[in-house]
Amino acid sequence: MTRQLALLGSAVCLVLSAGAASAVDLPIRKPGLWEMKMVRTGGPMPEITMQHCTDETTDKDMSTAASPLAKEICSKQDIQKTATGYVGDSVCGVAGVSVTSHTEITGDFNSAYTVKSTSHSEGRPSGPRDATTTVEAKWLGACKSDQKPGDIIMPGGMKMNIKDMQKLKDLLPKQK
Repeated sequence: MTRQLALLGSAVCLVLSAGAASAVDLPIRKPGLWEMKMVRTGGPMPEITMQHCTDETTDKDMSTAASPLAKEICSKQDIQKTATGYVGDSVCGVAGVSVTSHTEITGDFNSAYTVKSTSHSEGRPSGPRDATTTVEAKWLGACKSDQKPGDIIMPGGMKMNIKDMQKLKDLLPKQK
């Protein structure tokens, strides 16, 4: 269960770093079931694959739901359009840990896209850590009959709905 919560935390951080409203809004993904393979170096979980059922409303909601939380914990959130996709830089802090990230997004939000993020964290009890995360997302088709927009299916079958992000926000330690 602890591993699944850590995986969920990684997914939420990715949403905050790549999905928060900023100078440029990211395009809405094609509705349906997306597979997201996350490979991380420099962290406790090297690789996970999850699925996300989405529709236009859910993708928009993810951006607007993440934005207030990102504004609360991030001193910098900047995403710009480039010739090949998008590039973003952020500085966020939770519970005394500061994370500086640089993200590059390439691909097509209708069939497949890639998010590459490098981060440096300070303030961890175990010392500073550098990490690289790559997410390869591909559209699989329609959501399954037992899924609704916003559902994220984690390894091991744990399911949560991204619309519950407010509940996750309430679990974060309060900034002092």
